[in-house]
Amino acid sequence: MPDNANRERLELRTPDGSMPAHVWRPPSGTGPGILLLQEIFGVSDYIISRAEDLADLGYVVLAPEIYWRIGASRVENGPDALNQAFALAQQVDWEAAVTDSAMALEELGRLPGVERGTGIVGFCFGGALAFNVAAVTDPDVLVSYYGSSLPSMLDLAADVTAPSIYHFGLADSYIEPATVELIEKAVTGRPDVRFETYEGADHAFDNPDFPMHHAQASALAWERTVAFLASHLPAG
Repeated sequence: MPDNANRERLELRTPDGSMPAHVWRPPSGTGPGILLLQEIFGVSDYIISRAEDLADLGYVVLAPEIYWRIGASRVENGPDALNQAFALAQQVDWEAAVTDSAMALEELGRLPGVERGTGIVGFCFGGALAFNVAAVTDPDVLVSYYGSSLPSMLDLAADVTAPSIYHFGLADSYIEPATVELIEKAVTGRPDVRFETYEGADHAFDNPDFPMHHAQASALAWERTVAFLASHLPAG
């Protein structure tokens, strides 16, 4: 597993026990906070890499282990990784995951060095979870990548009032283009919402450890994410 001198491990207290989490700090030691919500593979090498990227931009990043209630942290890369990940995701108590994540966002705001606001960034499983958390909390910004369960929670769209950016591939194996259009109609309509689509990009296109990785879409989406964060939750 990649490591970083600025990375810390901590335990977040919940009414049901301690949720493991990881914190990365920027070179300055202070900055706005980002709650980073995992894809179905857990706090994987890829999520760790994105956490480091965000910390390098000047953010304090908190990544909780959402699978803690089912006794798991991550799925290791391998031929059976996707099946293992789906099995774990299907065991998740969604409401508990939302509650845990909302609590983590609150705790993030209280961490030493966190200043000038907090936002949420989520990928895949975490892209939908981030959307749900943004509907029940008040983050300063939301970044959601191809939220796999987002189509089933569009009734929450009116409750997501944070400036938001959404990324979807138009060759997504799990979310067809017509469904992407429904999501776009539900979440857009305010000037501080951006909805970006990527021709030829499949699900999980940002993850370089996954066969569906699309380098061009990944680079463009990240460029747009960085610019959106800089506009709505500036680190400097």
